[in-house]
Amino acid sequence: MHSLFRATNFAGNTLKNVRQIVFGPSWCRSITSTPFPEFADLKHLRSHEDLHKYSLDNPTEFWGRLARSRLQWDQDFQTVFDCCMKEGKFKWFMEGKLNASVNCVDRHLPTLGDQVALIWEKDEPGVEEFITYRQLHEMVGKVANTLKNSGIAKGDCVAIYLPMSPITIATMLACARIGAVHNVVFAGFSATALASRIQDAQAKAVVTADQGVRGGRVIQLKEAVDTAVASCPSVNHVFVYQRTGADVRMGPKDVSLEKAMEAESSECRPVPVSSEDMLFMLYTSGSTGKPKGIAHSVAGYLLYAATTFKHVFDYQQGERFGCVADIGWITGHSYVLYGPLCNGATTLLFESSPIYPDPGRYWETVERLKLNHIYLAPTSLRLLLKSGDAWVNKYDLSSLRKLGCVGEPLNHEAWEWYNEVVGKKRCDIVDTWWQTETGGICITPRPSSPGAEIIPGMPMRPFFGIDPVLMDENNEEVKGEEGYGALCIRSMWPGMARTIYGDHQRFLDTYFKPSPETEKLSRFGGMYYTGDGAHRLPGGYYQITGRMDDVVNVTGHRLGTAEVEDVLDDHPDVAESAVVGFPHDVKGEGIFAFVVLKEEQHETQDEIKADLKATIKQRIASYAQPDHILITPNLPKTRSGKIMRRILRKIAANQPDELGDVTTLADPSVVEDIVRSYKKYTKSDD
Repeated sequence: MHSLFRATNFAGNTLKNVRQIVFGPSWCRSITSTPFPEFADLKHLRSHEDLHKYSLDNPTEFWGRLARSRLQWDQDFQTVFDCCMKEGKFKWFMEGKLNASVNCVDRHLPTLGDQVALIWEKDEPGVEEFITYRQLHEMVGKVANTLKNSGIAKGDCVAIYLPMSPITIATMLACARIGAVHNVVFAGFSATALASRIQDAQAKAVVTADQGVRGGRVIQLKEAVDTAVASCPSVNHVFVYQRTGADVRMGPKDVSLEKAMEAESSECRPVPVSSEDMLFMLYTSGSTGKPKGIAHSVAGYLLYAATTFKHVFDYQQGERFGCVADIGWITGHSYVLYGPLCNGATTLLFESSPIYPDPGRYWETVERLKLNHIYLAPTSLRLLLKSGDAWVNKYDLSSLRKLGCVGEPLNHEAWEWYNEVVGKKRCDIVDTWWQTETGGICITPRPSSPGAEIIPGMPMRPFFGIDPVLMDENNEEVKGEEGYGALCIRSMWPGMARTIYGDHQRFLDTYFKPSPETEKLSRFGGMYYTGDGAHRLPGGYYQITGRMDDVVNVTGHRLGTAEVEDVLDDHPDVAESAVVGFPHDVKGEGIFAFVVLKEEQHETQDEIKADLKATIKQRIASYAQPDHILITPNLPKTRSGKIMRRILRKIAANQPDELGDVTTLADPSVVEDIVRSYKKYTKSDD
């Protein structure tokens, strides 16, 4: 039977190659284990594996000790957790009260007040600004008083539509300080997308800027907010921060944020909130269907973000952590703000683009700011790989200790380039898997026992408290050392989302609740269904194959597009690729591959296409060969690096006039280039 769960020849060929890598000594890395002082009295916990097993067998003791040790409480909790996935009940640290801004700022003031908390790497090349914990505390207090004295109270929602800047961090923490809920909307979204999120959240205020800047381009943020708020009657105030000093229209609801802050005290008493009160909601991209407002609670999310940050990256006090994600995404929430600041770390705010003014921007930033960690997306990595080694080699990257990656499966070639060219074979590569809904990293090569290997192209090991399960098409667990199936999580962890705002039933139906009326593939009762497929390899390691709904059905064969992309990306002349399905009169669906080549190729385009088809036939199957391979200069991506596949599907289906909203793309002109390439391609094909 051909199905979504069948690994086809991927299991026969690719896994064979993976086994060679697994046991190849050249991939081994050593590390000094980061100790958990909370468990020093438990002498039987002698290894990473021991502690992971303990976290699953004794979640009350494990998470309870960490919560009391790593968070500052106004009122101690009495019950560690009371959860039941089938019933949709997820409660952690009940009866406890705390404040997230206190945990991220106030408690560090006595010892770290003069330490740099934020490094603002502005869009202008070579321009940075340093904000200490004491300065951040003052800024948070002024913003909090501004919101409070404008009628924002505990439980109210504040929409934040700002570029990467210290005021953005201060505004999020100010909301937490007064018990309000922040709803950060990615500052690249259109006015329509912004309005839908404001309306769904019933936000009472919006905090925005006159303009944003990225990659040398100006983004009209206030203009978009004006259009959005016109259809949002819940909004009473729009606070406008001056990023560029542009002369923007100010209406009756508009307030200059700087002027309002000048009139306020920097001291604002924090509001203790219950552990299960909502800290923030964050909407998924909404490329298909209604956006989901994923809601996270205060204590559980904060503890999980802080713990994963500390141990996945082995963060040491005094280091500089460089996550280059936008604050509009969960990576920005967890590993730009809450994880680092809860640990008293110095964290980077990266406002610019990886290729502005040139492809050396990341590496010049590392050298100038002496970053010890960099955490980026595979799409950015492949883009920089395409530009060649020279942009990396011209800079001193000796300060780097850990290289992180997040967002999608990292192909082997990009892993090797990251390891050899960027890390000079001396830095751990932390290829992480997690989601908006999980709150923090769930599968990752680190932490691990000393000397444990790191394998290219996979996140490998479940984090403490995470129990991955593979399920087949019959809702049966895939057992044994090796296997392939739908990735689920059987355990419960404090960082998990609590609901979809305003629609808890949708939350249950999407992630937890069995429903015989719908496809079994998306329903595994009593476990969290991630939506991703995965292989389990020798040693209990996990390799993510991509979204299980990103499939094409070719003559009855269901094929994951990520499997095809992995083969395409391994070609020495290919920088990156995206595969989509398109209507086919005979096959039902055909396979259309969009391929971006490196600047220097060793073969002609025709030779490359022939090689790609032959390799896919060899490594997957004959039916997996693309019907069409279009060489294109780039792929349509959001500012976070996500490929907008719905646009590629429309182009592949010869529907270039039905592309929909492209304003959320980092560079909308890319779509025009692809359409032109497509028309030229189809004309030559005729």
